[in-house]
Amino acid sequence: MTLLKDIQDAAINANIDISTVLRKCKVLAVRLGNDDFKKWVDEELNGYANIDDLPDYRILTVQSKGDFIADFGRELRNADIPLLCIPQEFRKAFGKSYCMQPISAYESLIKSSKGENFQEQWSPDFVALHCNKIYRHMNCMAAWKVLPYGAMIALIDSVRNRILNFVLEIESEAPDAGEATINNPLLPQEKVTQVFNTTIYGNVGNMADGSTNVTQSSTLQVYEHDFESLRNELIKLGLPSSEINELEVAIQEDEKTMVAKDKNLGNKVASWIGNLLTKSAKGSIPIIQNLSADLITKAILLYYGIE
Repeated sequence: MTLLKDIQDAAINANIDISTVLRKCKVLAVRLGNDDFKKWVDEELNGYANIDDLPDYRILTVQSKGDFIADFGRELRNADIPLLCIPQEFRKAFGKSYCMQPISAYESLIKSSKGENFQEQWSPDFVALHCNKIYRHMNCMAAWKVLPYGAMIALIDSVRNRILNFVLEIESEAPDAGEATINNPLLPQEKVTQVFNTTIYGNVGNMADGSTNVTQSSTLQVYEHDFESLRNELIKLGLPSSEINELEVAIQEDEKTMVAKDKNLGNKVASWIGNLLTKSAKGSIPIIQNLSADLITKAILLYYGIE
């Protein structure tokens, strides 16, 4: 059996660890003499040292949750944390999970899991400084990103799919490329690099985001500082009119103290969001699911012209 066939069979067989498949690819990379492919294999096996080098499939869109307590033993456990409630400069970091560990680490997590989601803890220092105004009169004890079990499965599958497509394309160009001797590749480096860029870094097998039901913010027709467009979208999301009216008052009160050119949330709006989640958790308004809460946050950001 040729090396290319061996890798194909291993990539297809879910019972073979992805690390084993990648080590076979390391041999192929040396025989092909391609530094790009060799570097990618090494980083998948050993982890990524620089966040800027992460491929798109290793960056997950996630939601966050936390545990909150208040006086008289009141508490909220596993409560949603809308990113709108934390300073703008931190939202991008906490809205994503950057999977930099060796691929074997994630495969091991999946094998030891019972199908449950994984957690990536927020920094306790950040929680102490910024997370005590999310729910009114409640202190945040801990917060974490939720890494869906399905998204981690998709990460492993994405690597398998990329490997499979790469070796199939190489085989179509030179069936014996995997049997070449070192320093005597059977394919020009320009061709190998082209195949590598297309199959490894191209759109091969979409990664799952943190939610199984994803609605793009582009579907929200909210215009900057146009409250009626915001109201219309919030009604579509099922938010009661009484809550929307309170939001309008909060926006108006914040605007009295904000510089017109500012694209930030005021204290009143941030407090409104926290109150909304508190009411939802207590059942005093219709339950707001994760997706709806996320879209409400996006709609308000669009109103302020914040992408």
